[in-house]
Amino acid sequence: MKIPILMYHQIDEPPPRGTPLRGLIVAPSSFAWQMRMLRLLGYRGLSMRDLEPYLLGELTGKVVGITFDDGFQNNLHHALPVLQANGFTATCYGVSSLVGRSNIWDAGKVAEKPLMTEQDWLAWHGAGMDVGSHTQTHANLTELTAEQAQEQISLSKDQLEQLIDAEVRHFCYPYGWFTPAHQEMVRAAGYITATSTRRGRVQLHDDFYALNRIMVARATNPLQFFMKVATDYEDRRA
Repeated sequence: MKIPILMYHQIDEPPPRGTPLRGLIVAPSSFAWQMRMLRLLGYRGLSMRDLEPYLLGELTGKVVGITFDDGFQNNLHHALPVLQANGFTATCYGVSSLVGRSNIWDAGKVAEKPLMTEQDWLAWHGAGMDVGSHTQTHANLTELTAEQAQEQISLSKDQLEQLIDAEVRHFCYPYGWFTPAHQEMVRAAGYITATSTRRGRVQLHDDFYALNRIMVARATNPLQFFMKVATDYEDRRA
C-alpha cells in the first residue's frame, strides 16, 4: 500500500504573476475542491499523528496525509474550516521561535505573511489538528554545526510542546535539506517521523526520518491532483 502525504505551505489568494514562490500559495477555492475530491474518491485525510498506524502497517485503508509547512496564519483561517467540513485532520509544522511573527527567512524574496500566534496554535490543536516541528528559526540544517542543528531540532520540540501542552511527534526539514546525521538527531530527540520534499508516495518499510511527500502547487489542476494522489505519477518522477 502506498500512501500519499500532501505538502502545502499557504492557503491564500495568490499574489500577482511574477511574484517569487507564487506557486506555493494555493487559493482557498482550490484547496476546497481538492479536499472534496479526496472525500469523494473515498480517501480519509489524516494528520501525521493519525497516519502513524497506517505507516506502521497496523491499519490499512484509503488514506492520505495532509501537511502544512511553516505555520502560516492563513492555514488556520482558510484550511481549518475546509478540513473540518470534510472530517479530515492535518499536521502543521511550526517554527517555534517565530510564533506570532512572520516568515522572516523569506525576507527580501517574497512578501512576509503572519505566522500563527500562540492562541492560533491552541485553536488549531484544540480543533483536533496536529502540531509538528519545523525547527526554531526555519534553519537550513546543512549550514549549521552539529551542536546548532541539534538545538534547532530538540528545542523546537520542547517549545511547541510547552505551547500546546501536548507531545510533538513529527518533524519537517526546512527547505527539505538534511543529512543522515540530521536524521539521527531527529530520531534521538524523540520524533516519530520526519518529512522531506522528495517526491513520491510512502510505503511500508520506508525510512521514517526521510518520508517523501507530494507537493500541491497553485497551478495543480484536478487531473494532476488525481494523478499525484491515486497513481504512480509522482513515484516515477522521484
